[in-house]
Amino acid sequence: MELDQHVYSFPLTFDRGDRETTIHPSGVETESGLILLDAGFPGQINDLKSALAEHGFELDDVEILILTHQDGDHVGCAGELVSRTDATVVAHPGDAPVIEGDEAPIKSSGDRYPPVSVDVQIVENVVFRTEAGPLRVVETPGHTPGHVSLVLPEADLLLAGDATVADEDGLAGPNERFTPEMDEAIDSLGKLAELDPNRTLCYHGGFVESSDVRATYESLAE
Repeated sequence: MELDQHVYSFPLTFDRGDRETTIHPSGVETESGLILLDAGFPGQINDLKSALAEHGFELDDVEILILTHQDGDHVGCAGELVSRTDATVVAHPGDAPVIEGDEAPIKSSGDRYPPVSVDVQIVENVVFRTEAGPLRVVETPGHTPGHVSLVLPEADLLLAGDATVADEDGLAGPNERFTPEMDEAIDSLGKLAELDPNRTLCYHGGFVESSDVRATYESLAE
């Protein structure tokens, strides 16, 4: 799905038990390649390759891989992607030790995804130059300590990661079941509300054309 000129969603659909699930990595074009946000579960490299190909991209076009946070549905395929490309891996220092394998994931005590080295650590207000305008990092902890979202002001678009999910009614806020620090996550949603994006891509739930982040935040902060 093309969200805007030079901005794409690469949905990955798969079966989990008795239900079908879709997650939504995304990408933003730059002069030299593609910035990919998140990589999917372990073993999804061919699904990712096919999703990229639908928009004319190859795995080798991925120049930068931004991992919004440490969870396995975002990082699980990163190691295989990096082994097949020259992508630079980027993540927040709050989650980098888990991604690199030095610490255990905060939500899992069993088998984990293969560790991957974080080449560059990012913090609040780091900006990437893209063909869709500046792509700015927003620290949005709560879902994990180092969760980040990204915003494209010129495209009026928020790439939320798991800072909020979407359902049939629009934005639903953070998923409480998978958010250890819910109060902090709601505060992070309030921070995103101040940016007043009109459109939002959620990793879980997909694209919301007329997203009212402020109303979602206020409904949870009451």
